[in-house]
Amino acid sequence: MDVRESGFKKMTRLREARERLREALTPHDRTETVPLTTAGGRALASTVTARREVPHYDRAAMDGFAVRAEDTFGAGDRSPAILRAKEPPAETDDDPPAVGPEEALRVHTGSEIPPGADAVVMVEHTDTHRDEVEVFDAVAEGENVAPAGEDVASGRTLYEPGHRLRPSDIGLLKSVGVDEVECYQRPEVAVTPTGEELVQRDPAPGEVIETNGLTVAQYVERWGGKATYRNVVTDDHSSLRAAIERDLVRDVIVTTGGSSVGERDLLPEVIDDLGEVLVHGVALKPGHPVGFGVVRETPIIMLPGYPVACIVNAVQFLRPAVKWSGHYPLDSHPTTEAVLGRKVASEPGVRTFARVRLDDGGDERTAIPTSATADAEGDTLDADRPVAEPTRASGAGVLSSVALADGWVVVPEDREGFAEGERVAVQNWEWSP
Repeated sequence: MDVRESGFKKMTRLREARERLREALTPHDRTETVPLTTAGGRALASTVTARREVPHYDRAAMDGFAVRAEDTFGAGDRSPAILRAKEPPAETDDDPPAVGPEEALRVHTGSEIPPGADAVVMVEHTDTHRDEVEVFDAVAEGENVAPAGEDVASGRTLYEPGHRLRPSDIGLLKSVGVDEVECYQRPEVAVTPTGEELVQRDPAPGEVIETNGLTVAQYVERWGGKATYRNVVTDDHSSLRAAIERDLVRDVIVTTGGSSVGERDLLPEVIDDLGEVLVHGVALKPGHPVGFGVVRETPIIMLPGYPVACIVNAVQFLRPAVKWSGHYPLDSHPTTEAVLGRKVASEPGVRTFARVRLDDGGDERTAIPTSATADAEGDTLDADRPVAEPTRASGAGVLSSVALADGWVVVPEDREGFAEGERVAVQNWEWSP
């Protein structure tokens, strides 16, 4: 196959391309046991159950007095139950003293329920006089008591394999006696920038600072992978071939640049020589020259060289590849409902990602267009929604247009764009791990 001659005669739809990538990728099966203190964000490789119940003792749910419920039966404002005030335990005592018939022991929220007691009278329903406690409200057995295991029972299944641990999960696991967990190892991703014009610093005329590889490596780490950021590889068939073969031990290889059909876009040809190109050219904008293939069971994702196109396609293809490889859930991006400040055009049959900034209020807020939806009384329904202002209608090479954006509006293939004032969903893709 000579892609430099064939060009992009046929574009693959985004959904189909991602499905083919999913079919080509096999999740790795490497696991490791890690301490709970470093397990945040990791994907579990085995089921986790509670080793102890929470709470592990019967405790008071309110400040008040621990009593036997039967000793309060019939108590009311006019005829309080009179109980003997039990001496509180000394600070050196490990266990609270037992509560006997017609006795009451002062307890605080979270205190252990003493032996003999089976309920707690709220402090506001009592009055104390020297060594007596007047109870003005009867309580039932178990009232105002949090029994052992009320929150979590011992042996309860908490998380299944593939669950990505959040900070709240870490706290729960510690409370049930779990100190370490078995996790899948982070998928290893080799990030190789390509292009003879790329330099790391102090560019001369005709040279460009390498940013794509660095940016992609940072996203790999955020998405749960372990990135190896390689040196720039020049546009040379043998050099590109050697770079690909070097990293075939990785779970995923991703390259930046050299993925189109120009004279120096050699990557598709190199990958096809070593293995098979599965997709080259996707109906999305910016970044249709994206492609991917497989060499010796290792998926290789070819990202375009223009910075915005590189980022868009990294989110659409590399992010799922990292998630699938590492057994992470592929969560949807959070979205913000907004009103378009200006129209966004799109080519039919192409999915377009339009970068936008959100103006969410204040004296300088952009005026909402008059075409915004109104209710029956004529009041504007979108008055409190932020306005989404496109940062740039086109320009796959303008990095600031995405770096300074709050998200993007996705125009589906069956639309020719969105009109000014139309209500849209802004994908906050930067905030999605």
